[in-house]
Amino acid sequence: MSKTDSIGGQALARAVEAAYGRGQTDYSMEPLAFWRDGEPVGTVKPGDAVVFCCRRGEREVELTEAFTQEDFPHFDREALPGLEFIILTMYHEKFAGMPIAFAPQKTKGTLAEAISAAGMRQFHIAESEKYAHVTYFLNGGNNAPFPGETDVKIPSPKGVPFDQVPQMEIEKVTSGAVGALEEGYEFVVVNYANGDVIGHTSNSDAKYRCAAAVDQNLGVLLDAAKREGYVAVVTADHGNLETLTTAEGKPHVAHTTVPVACFVIDGAAQAQPVPQDGILGDVAPTVLSAMGIPAPSEMTGENLVPAHDFGGRRKVLLVILDGWGVGEQDETNPIYAKARPVWSGLWENQPHSLLQASGESVGLQAGKTGNSEAGHGNIGAGRVVMQDDIRLDMAMKDGSFAQNEVFLSAMERVKEKGAALHLLALLTKKSSHGSVDYPLALMKMAKSYGLEKVYVHVIFDGRSTEPGSAPALLEEFEQQIKDIGVGVISGGIGRGIALDRDGNYGRIQKAYELLVHGAGEKYA
Repeated sequence: MSKTDSIGGQALARAVEAAYGRGQTDYSMEPLAFWRDGEPVGTVKPGDAVVFCCRRGEREVELTEAFTQEDFPHFDREALPGLEFIILTMYHEKFAGMPIAFAPQKTKGTLAEAISAAGMRQFHIAESEKYAHVTYFLNGGNNAPFPGETDVKIPSPKGVPFDQVPQMEIEKVTSGAVGALEEGYEFVVVNYANGDVIGHTSNSDAKYRCAAAVDQNLGVLLDAAKREGYVAVVTADHGNLETLTTAEGKPHVAHTTVPVACFVIDGAAQAQPVPQDGILGDVAPTVLSAMGIPAPSEMTGENLVPAHDFGGRRKVLLVILDGWGVGEQDETNPIYAKARPVWSGLWENQPHSLLQASGESVGLQAGKTGNSEAGHGNIGAGRVVMQDDIRLDMAMKDGSFAQNEVFLSAMERVKEKGAALHLLALLTKKSSHGSVDYPLALMKMAKSYGLEKVYVHVIFDGRSTEPGSAPALLEEFEQQIKDIGVGVISGGIGRGIALDRDGNYGRIQKAYELLVHGAGEKYA
């Protein structure tokens, strides 16, 4: 290949455009493999090193398993002796023995931990799309349930685009939660995934239908809570669904920086609690106050209803409406638009407050949109929890990223063996899952180490990026790689496939075989 096209970005951009013509999208982009002279370019081989340049956790687990789990049962794999697989942050406790560039610190003194320590039972339920959020993230980075905790995962729809089933499996979630209320669990937490999942699509009709489904099921849940004598706390983790279009009139498909509402509903009280404004970190102290449990010393959040007397220990239902922000009160807001009898009844008749759910209020960079991981982590911790993007960005600014011993050791071994360095790179500038800044920084380190074989495997976003923006992002990425002087873009695949979180290992197999065998739609 010539020097001008040796980076591979232009070729991949044209392949993406051709895939658009076949009806594909960035998020669900089928594997695209760079081939030259009858061979795939930059496949993963024995003795190589791979850096998974994504943070967070639940979406990275399955692909990491495929490369690292000895007894992996889901599909046959190529033997890759001597392969070193490095993860950016700890995606799951099962990877604790692996090289982790930025190993996390677990949050202590969480809501779930305090309830367990008080000897009370708790019930966490969500669809698989958000199951990690009401377990791992809500519980401060702990995968194992606390004593007395029951976790229930309702499988999200498979084999059909979510915007074709905007109700998803919300009725099953509601049914399971109502059953837990009837059984008398002292604490029940429910996540309704629809607002965020459907909010990420460009289907306006689906967004209206999604809001209607959430509204109806919320009513069923609140009726059951009142019937069973529960205090109900209703809030959200961040905004998304409330914004239908961008300022340019295009479909809005990303998270927002708007606050979220918070209702504290006490069906046994004559005068309803009047919550004060605050942050997501104030939810846990409020729940514990209603349950009569002292807040752990680690919690710095405040009780949102300090003046309300709950009349002793109460059972609590916490409802987290994922991606359900406070937007304009007009027809541009699917949450407000058309008939939403339950939500409008709450908004107009129930005292409520606004909670900040983005930026520094949830441990993110100032002005940065909220996300489900930060949202649930802050709700469960009862305080502001510094997020991985802050830790990583601080490391890049102060130079410690380039001095990270995990990265340096891997590059030293690659150089000694004459092997290749592979970077799994999410093609985005602002996703809570990662940024192209990380692979770019690693390429600069590889250049300084004198590494010659550096391959970048692109994961197209399609959530935090505008639909159809991948070709332009690729061209910009290619120029940045050229400026560094090392690195070849060897293929690409959609985030919905490579970063599956629904146990669909057929998708993960596609990603694995692209990386190891160059399997996919070939381009040159």
